[in-house]
This record gives sequence, structure tokens and C-alpha cells, in this order.
Amino acid sequence: MRNTVLTAILALSLSTSASYAQSPWTGADDLPTNPLACDGTPAAAASMPYDGGVPTNAPDRKGKTIKVVDVPKLVGIGYFNATSKGIADAAAEMGNMEAKTDGPSKANIDDQITLIDNYITSGVDGILFAANDPVAIAPVLKKALAAGINVVGYDANSEPDARQWFVNQAQFNGIAKAMVDSMAAEVGEDGAFAIVTSTFTTPNQARWIAEMQAYQSKCHPNMKWLETVEAQEDNILSFNQANTLINKYGDELKGIFGMTSVATPAAADAVTQAKQCGNIAVVGLATPNAMKPYVNDGCVKSVVLWNPVDLGYAAAYVLRAVADGTLEPGATSVNAGKLGDLSVINGSEILLGAPTVFTKDNINDFDF
Repeated sequence: MRNTVLTAILALSLSTSASYAQSPWTGADDLPTNPLACDGTPAAAASMPYDGGVPTNAPDRKGKTIKVVDVPKLVGIGYFNATSKGIADAAAEMGNMEAKTDGPSKANIDDQITLIDNYITSGVDGILFAANDPVAIAPVLKKALAAGINVVGYDANSEPDARQWFVNQAQFNGIAKAMVDSMAAEVGEDGAFAIVTSTFTTPNQARWIAEMQAYQSKCHPNMKWLETVEAQEDNILSFNQANTLINKYGDELKGIFGMTSVATPAAADAVTQAKQCGNIAVVGLATPNAMKPYVNDGCVKSVVLWNPVDLGYAAAYVLRAVADGTLEPGATSVNAGKLGDLSVINGSEILLGAPTVFTKDNINDFDF
């Protein structure tokens, strides 16, 4: 009996070890994935019922000037400076929204929760947010809804019932396809790559990585995923993490994905300083201003990103429409000023549109 038990334990141990050895994936969430077709055939849009939250006894705000606070993941970086500008531009254009941005100095969910809680207490009509953690932020957002405050997310979602609407910069599987196809084109179908992300709990990065995993497995199965490392949206840590990957894997490492507007330029800087331009590809999401030096000197071929000014602008218009009662559950589109009508997807999300690809040919035309 003892031998039988030991044999079973050993078999389980070997099975578990083999599973881990075959699955180096980290940084992905465990939600279902929907990888796009390898040949680029568009996926059919699925109709889903509204799954957002509802404010309790919200007052009539139609046409009235509303006080709005924007609480991004953090302040002081180019990306959220750009979303803040878009919100301010929309507020000035509408003329009946007073908006301010007030976020933590680091991407810290506890600090973000404290800020939102303080604004619930002091009194605002609307809250815009980009979540550092979709689950941890949910209770304070639900508290805002219970206080009759309109709540709209952008960039990084919360649990759906903790806000009314979420402005999605791009569909996760579309970003995943663009990123993985770009990497495959640069490093080949059997190239090995690693990822520098923010944290494993940051919702948009975790969702992109999950969809990247599914798409790469389906369409580029011989590529090798080496490792995913966290860098906390910190420039120095992102550089150090990329540099560690370069030294750790040597010639095996053919590409680095940057999953944030901080990680991508830091990875490009690490590759440049290691004199590995042309040997290690950098593919990622970043603002054009941060990437101009690396794109213009040829170390980075292309950068994928939506316009964050437009993202903030759209979020402000969505919040105005919610406050006015013109955007309600069951809607199929919403007007977003100069951006026109934006589509409702996935029940309670507003889709900004297709991302922009910045290359040496166009990157100098943008300033954010």
C-alpha cells in the first residue's frame, strides 16, 4: 500500500512538473479568450445584455453643469497626461462639465481607492477612472453608485457591475493579433520572446496577454514565450527588467513585448544600450513622443497605440451622456462629439476604434 501511495504521489508530481514546464505563461488572466482568425477575417460581434451597474436615486442632471473627477492609474506620465487633456478638451467643448484629474503618484490601488473614497465624501456628480486592479477597486466604485454618482471607466476596466460604462480603447483580441503578428514578422515563426508588463493584476494588460497567448498558440504555434516580468509602470524598474531579460537569455531572446507606455520605451532603451538593435525586436504599446528616438533611429520598427487624447475625450462625452440620460442600457451607440458615433459592444462597453500604428513614416506627425 505504501509503495502504491508513493508511486501515485510521484506520478502526480511528475505530471504537475511537466505541466508547468510546458506552460511558462504568466501575467494572463483566467477569463475566456476569443482569438481572431489567423487570416484576419473579422469576428462576428456578439450581442450581450447590459451588465453595468446602476446608480441609486441619481438626481436629474440633464443639461446641468456637473462636477467630475478623473482618477487614472497614476499621474505624471505622458499617457495619462494625454487622457487628462482629452477630458479637459471635451469639458471645455461641452461647457457644462467641470472636470479635474487627481490620481496617485504611483500605480497603487490602495492610493487610488482612497482618492475615490475622498471624492465620494466631498461630493461629485461623476467619476472617471482607469483601474489599477479590477476587483479591488470595485467596492469603492459601488459605493459611488450607491451615492447616486455616475461612474464611467476608461483604459482599464473594473468588474462591470461596479461602473455604468467602460470606454474600451480597442478590443483585446484585436490588440493581441496586431502585437503577435508584428513580433512574428520581426523575429520569425520560431523566435523566442519575453514580456515586460505592469502587474499581473492590471486588468487590461492581463487581458491582452491572455488573448496574445491564445492567438500565438493558434496562429504562430512555434514561437517560444520565455517569461513575463512585472515592472509596476516604473521607468527604472522597466529598464532593469528588460536588461535582466537580455542578460538572462542571451542569443535566445529575439523579442521583447512592452505592455505599457512606460515599459515599451524602457525596453527599447535597454536594447539600445546593450547594442542589440537589429538582434532583439521591441514591439509594444506606447505614446509616439516616448518612442520617437527609437523609431527614428531604426531600433524599433513600429509602435501600436490608440490616441489617448481621444480616449479621454470619449470618456468625458460618455459620462455626459449618462448624466443626461441619453445613454441607457440597450443602446447600440453614443455620440462622442468630434469623434462621431461610437459603438456599444459587450453589453456595457464603448469602443473607441482601431488603434494607430506609428512608424518612421508618420510618428513625427503626432505630439503626445
